[in-house]
Amino acid sequence: MSRRTGLPATAAVAYVDGPGGHRLCYRDHGGPGPVLLALHGHFSDGRTFAPLARALAGRWRVIALDQRGHGRSDRADDYSRRGYVDDAAAVLRHLGLTDVVVLGHSLGGVNAYQLAARQPRLVRALVVVDIGAAPDGDLSFCRDWPRRAPTRAALLRELGASAPYVSGAVRAYADGWGLAFHPADVIASQQALNGDHWADWLGSDCPALLVRGRRSRVLGAGQAREMARRRARVRLVELDTGHTVHETGPEAFARAVDAFLAGL
Repeated sequence: MSRRTGLPATAAVAYVDGPGGHRLCYRDHGGPGPVLLALHGHFSDGRTFAPLARALAGRWRVIALDQRGHGRSDRADDYSRRGYVDDAAAVLRHLGLTDVVVLGHSLGGVNAYQLAARQPRLVRALVVVDIGAAPDGDLSFCRDWPRRAPTRAALLRELGASAPYVSGAVRAYADGWGLAFHPADVIASQQALNGDHWADWLGSDCPALLVRGRRSRVLGAGQAREMARRRARVRLVELDTGHTVHETGPEAFARAVDAFLAGL
């Protein structure tokens, strides 16, 4: 089941029941073109891809999912690799879509290439943004973040140096201002994300664009080049950004993605 909740300035917001019974939110930017499914990283939600959707408007229909435990989507019982992949597949099945381009940043990048490896009929091409084939991160620092604050400004002050990375996830609640995710969930999610996923990265042969931020601490240059060398039909692009490539260099990122899509 799904239900429309209105038409914001750039996208229609809708919901679908996920395979575990949790509700998933997605934003459909519409348009007549082929579909690009966008999957965000930890601490984010589908709204992060609005600038890309605007850049591709008229040529591509961008559908951006709030992944389990993020944004307007429900929390889930687990944050396993299978759970995330099944969620993405459920949205595509609900919309009657196959053969789409799947773009993912960080957490979403692994979800994207695992979806391609495990359900190749659904995926025409991949855009993987600043994540490797063997992630090894630690998000336990967010365990001590405040749950609520009396104002948005107070919450951002308490978050300190982390505030710029999560400001898009700040929400007003009945009992104050907080974040649109639970720190315990993203910690568990990162722990399940860590590991050797080379078999999944090499498990599909569709065209792929691998984008790396040159100042990223998540995907090193060596691993990015090894990923491009070992898998056929991969284009590696490195941009002068940090880990959040699409946010810190939106115009260059959009040009790189647009050029890749045009080549399909």
